[in-house]
Amino acid sequence: MGSKNVVVFEDFFPAMVEKLGAEGFMKELSNGFRLLVDGDKGVITLESLKKNWAVLGLKEISDEEAKCMLREGDLNGDGALNEMEFCTLMLRLSPDLMNHSQELLVEAIVNF
Repeated sequence: MGSKNVVVFEDFFPAMVEKLGAEGFMKELSNGFRLLVDGDKGVITLESLKKNWAVLGLKEISDEEAKCMLREGDLNGDGALNEMEFCTLMLRLSPDLMNHSQELLVEAIVNF
């Protein structure tokens, strides 16, 4: 019997990279950032994350869950996520991509 509190995360990022290539995948991550960003501030804030999360039709997210996500990715300590921080967080959430991150970086630089 399984627990009700178990979150199953299926990592689709490796398949996306394979299909889109490193550059295409990074563009998709940037598109994801734009879906969650506060248009006035240019970063993902607690408020924009919660509002846009709901607009995308995803399950309701609590303040604590949203704050945790922001803390996890906030590298400069400003309480929000800029595009680089968001993309970095998304890559960190994919164990398989982290294992091949050097190869992806080289591919992205070569295609830049």
